[in-house]
Amino acid sequence: MMKLRNILMGLAVLSCTASFAQLPDAATIAAKMYPGWNLGNTMEANNSGQNFTNNVGLGGETAWQSTKTTQEVIDFVKSQGFRSVRIPCNWVCGHISDASAVTIDAQWMARVKEIVDYCIGSGLYVLLNDHYDGGWVQNTLEDVSEATVTQNCATMKTIWTQIATTFKDYDEHLLLAGMNEPGLDKTFKAENVAALQKYEQAFIDAVRATGGNNATRTLVVQGPSTDIDQTYNLYEMSGITDPAGSGRLMLEVHFYSPWQFCGLEEDADWGKAWYFWGSANHVPSGTLAVRNTSSSYEESYVQSQFKKMKTKYADKGYPIILGEYGCQWRNVGNTVAQNRHNASVKLFHQTVNQQGPTNGIVPFVWDINVQSQGGTKGIMTVLNRSAKSVYCSYAMDGITAGVTSTTWGGPTSGISTVPFDRSADSKDAATFNILGQRVSPDAKGLVIIGGKKYVRR
Repeated sequence: MMKLRNILMGLAVLSCTASFAQLPDAATIAAKMYPGWNLGNTMEANNSGQNFTNNVGLGGETAWQSTKTTQEVIDFVKSQGFRSVRIPCNWVCGHISDASAVTIDAQWMARVKEIVDYCIGSGLYVLLNDHYDGGWVQNTLEDVSEATVTQNCATMKTIWTQIATTFKDYDEHLLLAGMNEPGLDKTFKAENVAALQKYEQAFIDAVRATGGNNATRTLVVQGPSTDIDQTYNLYEMSGITDPAGSGRLMLEVHFYSPWQFCGLEEDADWGKAWYFWGSANHVPSGTLAVRNTSSSYEESYVQSQFKKMKTKYADKGYPIILGEYGCQWRNVGNTVAQNRHNASVKLFHQTVNQQGPTNGIVPFVWDINVQSQGGTKGIMTVLNRSAKSVYCSYAMDGITAGVTSTTWGGPTSGISTVPFDRSADSKDAATFNILGQRVSPDAKGLVIIGGKKYVRR
């Protein structure tokens, strides 16, 4: 049985190396990708002091978490309903065998390729990036001198030429992302955005130049700090040019907002850590009332932030990758408060996964595979990879609830959702699913017939 499985998996991967053809565009692919999951704290580990060395090696995979990625782990991820895996990855930091030529270590490249193959063999989409990577480019965006920008662009092209060449035969299930969080926590000015887009242009040009399926592969560029507000206010897609033409790019932002609920582990001088999110989950009074999230940063805030991305980018042909989002799952003490916190975690994940696809956004939950809440500090772990089990059921249930209650792109003008009416059904009627794919006239669930949506039970 295992031998047969391996043969089938091999055929699935080989399908990525078929004859080169124009791949589906970004909008078509995005609609099939949600929800997404991050292989976090794994291939991007060891981000300190190892730039342009080969001192980390294959051991980096388990430096920040203990589970080596296997086909079984990826199959478990898929079994939870995820349709995409984002692989944060180091290349420069600890995996360069020749510093002068910026040559990526062959063993490291082979291991990354193996994990990509696990995902694609399981039928998942893959987003492969150059993550923080020791900050070799991410931390230099304040330096807009010609010498620095020229050098970084050259390095960007060298790195991505190697990666793109390795994967140029792969089909549309592989997407490449040039960076992670460029200039994180910095306040961008026009000149910083211009430098960022020069690096992104170098990434795009390098990938396209390798040919094969890379000529039309969907590529992902990052907004300033991957912050929604800075991206919306400063980033214009007209600042970069894609040799493949229109419809082949996505834009990436991240969402850990409000930080006091999502990521703040301990009280700071500027604010308290918040445990309760969503008005229905607030503690009405008592000492824990200071842990209620401000109503300005709850459900309506998610909706308004995501709507910005839709109107400026997704509606103009640039789907959005929400490359990371999540919130700390904490142990807050008494049962009543813990139940409200658990409900908050579920609601946050549910809201992101409702509002994301509605606004042309593919959400990828951050997941670090560490099973220790650390009391009120909390942890951002959803799945236990070693046990192949769900660690935070509240996050996972929220993701599932959000995805099952939304449609990609939101309501379509002129198409309404109505209970399924048998009189509208006939064997001659063209029946489509919500992705626009023709299906059997007997297909169940949400279908489109004659321009109207029906729920067929």
